[in-house]
Amino acid sequence: MPADIIPIQLSLTQGDGVTLWAPRWTEDGEEWEAFLGHGENLYVLPDAAHLAAFIRSDAEHDLLDHPAWDVARRSLADELEPDDDHRFDIVGVPELVSAPPDVWSLAELSDTVAILHSLADVCDLAVIDEVLAESAGFALAAQGPTAFIGRAGKKLWHEVGSVVAARWDEVIEALDALVVTPDVDPDAAAAAQAEIDAVGEAEHAVETTDDRSGTAAGAAVEGEERDADLRFWDEVGIDCVSITCDERTGWTLRCYLDDAAVFLSIGGRIQLYPSPSALEEYLSDATAENALSRLDAWTTIREAVAGGEASVIAGPENTYVLDGLADQLLDGPQAVDATQLGLAVELLTDSAAVRGDDEVSEALSTATPLGNLVRAATQPDPDRLPPSPPFDDEVAAWQALVKTFSAAVDWK
Repeated sequence: MPADIIPIQLSLTQGDGVTLWAPRWTEDGEEWEAFLGHGENLYVLPDAAHLAAFIRSDAEHDLLDHPAWDVARRSLADELEPDDDHRFDIVGVPELVSAPPDVWSLAELSDTVAILHSLADVCDLAVIDEVLAESAGFALAAQGPTAFIGRAGKKLWHEVGSVVAARWDEVIEALDALVVTPDVDPDAAAAAQAEIDAVGEAEHAVETTDDRSGTAAGAAVEGEERDADLRFWDEVGIDCVSITCDERTGWTLRCYLDDAAVFLSIGGRIQLYPSPSALEEYLSDATAENALSRLDAWTTIREAVAGGEASVIAGPENTYVLDGLADQLLDGPQAVDATQLGLAVELLTDSAAVRGDDEVSEALSTATPLGNLVRAATQPDPDRLPPSPPFDDEVAAWQALVKTFSAAVDWK
């Protein structure tokens, strides 16, 4: 299947540079992956303008036979600016792992590890895989902070830091040895930079106009009154959640403790009730035991619901509809309800974290076609090359995630 060609930024010894990455695609029954380069060289340009000038030239390189190359070659220069999800500070990893692990640092480390594995595979750099294999923490970074909690987790994070301190220079040196900056026509680079500047000026003008016209509307939204029942749940710090999946809708509860999601669950399985009243009946039961029942807020919830002072109601920010998203994804990012897809990703990620499962984070990482399709739908960016259809494989991967979620819940 045709796949994307994605501009990425690599931060190495000589500073920041940009290149192109073609994530795994299937052609004639074989899997392929590639970077912009030729022979044993990895081509890295100083900026998007020079990258545009290079790919518009007749220079020979390894992406010429990629099924989407004609589309990539015709890209506007500003579309070759790497987005935030595809900036990999490889030389900065020692500083990254010197601080305590949190959601953001682990996400950055996970993405960096993924691109390093790709570079190792494509460029035959066994040393990179060897270094990353020295600690399971590199792979477990995709699971987020839950993998580094407690004594064992702290030991694992210390192990990652020790490996980086001892061997990260080998990773950097292996990549530095491959990097070549090809010559480009200075006039072509200047013309490409002019394109980028013109687009930037036009976008700034549009943003200024939008800011001015949106002031009154924004003030009206801020003045809206929050529903009394929703305010109750806001105050106790626990969300009522509505989930529609497999043509059924269920209600449950969820909160976050130290950024980790905790659902109303029993034995690790999320409990879904067929109606708000069914969940209210359960919440009124003084003998109920679940993953939330030991929280201080549980008694407050039980008494308020039993006394008719609070009702089960899910706000729009906690209403998840998984049904229909697969069909939308099949038609491409422009056909997707971005808000609902973003919420669905949140739900699948939270539930996977509860299970201790890294399937979702791996499937939605920047190293996968599905991850790129989801980002194109939820975070559209004119500087990012759009993913190329067909999206059958991406939809199959999405459906597998939803199926795993469905199998891990109990419908009451």
